[in-house]
Amino acid sequence: MNDCELAAHLADIAGRILLNVRDSGVFAAKALGKAGDATANEFLCHALRAARGDDALLSEEEKDNLDRLNHARVWIVDPVDGTREYGEARADWAVHVGMAVDGVATLGAVALPGAGLVLRSDAPVVVPPAPTRLRMVVSRTRPAKEALAVAAALDAELIPMGSAGAKAMAVVLGQADIYLHTGGQYEWDSCAPVAVALAHGLHASRADGSPLVYNQRDTYMPDLLICRREHAALVLDAMAAAAA
Repeated sequence: MNDCELAAHLADIAGRILLNVRDSGVFAAKALGKAGDATANEFLCHALRAARGDDALLSEEEKDNLDRLNHARVWIVDPVDGTREYGEARADWAVHVGMAVDGVATLGAVALPGAGLVLRSDAPVVVPPAPTRLRMVVSRTRPAKEALAVAAALDAELIPMGSAGAKAMAVVLGQADIYLHTGGQYEWDSCAPVAVALAHGLHASRADGSPLVYNQRDTYMPDLLICRREHAALVLDAMAAAAA
């Protein structure tokens, strides 16, 4: 199978494994999150090394090997994006399997096991049109003040949601129109979602409009914007005004 098919296949299987771990009834919420992270990570990392051993790998749950900086192709994985939501048996968590090529989020898949969906960069669906009043997804536990300010400036409806992948895919699915995050993330939080969003014709950038660059020595990524292309300038202008 090609890289996109592999990403989608592995994300789907990892999601099924995570549901089985959760449904086992063995773990309490906090322990469930740890067990799910460890189990999904072991599967994904072993599978990627077996199938694409010449590529580099960056996973949230593995010690970083900086040899990846010498590779053009790097798989970037988040075994459970939204560990809290997974542990609480919510649906707004995801599995990310993405690839950066020369620093660009090139392909990927985001599984939403709670919804029975896998969204992928090689099989874009039609993004539904936006309503008159825009909708912005924000963290359900700690919405960033900048995002709240932009939402107020645009009179956008706020939709609290869990994981980064769930928020990004809400825009792809037409359940929201803007995902603006300024609270800090890491490369694994956004690589696969950004690849999927771009393949669906959406805008994806830093909160100041600059490009997102992956496979960096420091994997911290301060901010992220995913939205429809026709709304990008509007959001970026409101963000600049909020930051002034």
